[in-house]
Amino acid sequence: MSTKIMKSTRGGPSVIEYRGMKFLLLERPTDGTMNTFVEELNQHGVKDLVRVCEPTYNTDRLEKKGIRVHDWQFCDGSPPPINIADAWIKLLKTRLRDEPGFCIAVHCVAGLGRSPVLVALALMERGMKYEDAVELIRTKRRGALNARQLAYLENYRSK
Repeated sequence: MSTKIMKSTRGGPSVIEYRGMKFLLLERPTDGTMNTFVEELNQHGVKDLVRVCEPTYNTDRLEKKGIRVHDWQFCDGSPPPINIADAWIKLLKTRLRDEPGFCIAVHCVAGLGRSPVLVALALMERGMKYEDAVELIRTKRRGALNARQLAYLENYRSK
């Protein structure tokens, strides 16, 4: 196959909204998809991008568009470590206070594990039950969240 850009098989970005919060769940962009990625972020008014996987692209173009990039890498298939969960909750509280109607984009490699677990935490912090958070995310990202991440969420207590 000689195409330069492979189309995603994961269904593209997913929007999740709940009680004044909006999230855009995505897979990691490539050099070939970066223009589309930036356009998507702009369409949703994203001001913060949380990258939880290994950095594989330059963030200059995003930062020039006014998008703050938060590099909070953690292990694939894992729940977030305490310091990342705390930084995430702090970001949410700041945006809820300072920028009502905000949209935060979150991506890992495939958009099925690390990024959905952070969004589930956000939903739970705003009062959604664990089961409902998982169900909502899975309606948007089929196959999201593994057993280890689910166990973490089931035992998570809002801060």
